[in-house]
Amino acid sequence: MSVDMRTFLAHVELANPITTAAGCASSGRELAQFFDLHRLGALTTRSITMAPRAGRPTPRMAETPSGMLNSVGLQGPGIDAFLERELPWLAQRGIRTIVSIGGGTVAEYSELVRRLADAPGVTALEINLSCPNMEDRGRVFAREGSAAAEVIASVRSIMRYDVPVVAKLAPDVADIVSVARACVDAGADALSMINNPLGMAIDTEALRPSLAAVTGGLSGPAVLPLAVRCVWQVHAALPGVPLIGMGGVMSGRDAFQLVLAGACVVGVGTALFHDPYACLRIERELEDLLRARGLQRLADAVGLAHRPPGSAPRHLLVDSEESAP
Repeated sequence: MSVDMRTFLAHVELANPITTAAGCASSGRELAQFFDLHRLGALTTRSITMAPRAGRPTPRMAETPSGMLNSVGLQGPGIDAFLERELPWLAQRGIRTIVSIGGGTVAEYSELVRRLADAPGVTALEINLSCPNMEDRGRVFAREGSAAAEVIASVRSIMRYDVPVVAKLAPDVADIVSVARACVDAGADALSMINNPLGMAIDTEALRPSLAAVTGGLSGPAVLPLAVRCVWQVHAALPGVPLIGMGGVMSGRDAFQLVLAGACVVGVGTALFHDPYACLRIERELEDLLRARGLQRLADAVGLAHRPPGSAPRHLLVDSEESAP
């Protein structure tokens, strides 16, 4: 039995649900030497900023018992170089591309979107809200619904409506559902979660923090339960909103957990650092799991864990309602 792995991110159809997580595949050239990028549902770029950024001082990565800490600091060439070299390379090859952006002010996000609004090759726009708001004492946008909503409203007012706007949320909040709802109310077409929670490690030989920046984003298997919880809560509260689930996905079974919790797209990040073929393997393993459980479509599994045992898949419920007299 073949499984229909197609999915939709808002109104955009993807051939399968697997994408790269921002910052883990740069802008695709590195992965392209290993496999055809068309085999991905979509490629998500690193978070693009207005000006070039060298990133934070080293050491900026540290291994943990079940993952890694990083404080790279949105290293990248800036929007000019991205529009000149990186996005055209992807567009010429017809790669579905989710462009991630990060800024320090609402105006900076807005200017980035103005630069991208007419650029060919943008499949969707991911708004990295885990950036410090330079106009509000460095408070991270993602931690306050009102601040996140202000960014999303500005972006949505500028970006053309055939390009979905995806708000990327952080788990380091008191109530992720309230932040998610604020973003959707402000115009987000979809939500992406989770960005890395903050963590820290201390080098017991040097007697100093392992990272030069002291704290960094925790990724890898340790954060999967946190990601599943966030996706579950947001899907339960906002069942009609498409979700990209990510955080600690190392296998098809991990991806399946996020799909069952409510994600229609799954991001793969840390796994790529030791296995450049991880996306293909995870997609294949996920398809095998769906087939083994008699599910003919990926869509039948999205949010399935929320439904009572034995209930019909959502599309069958819709069909029966439409056929009722």
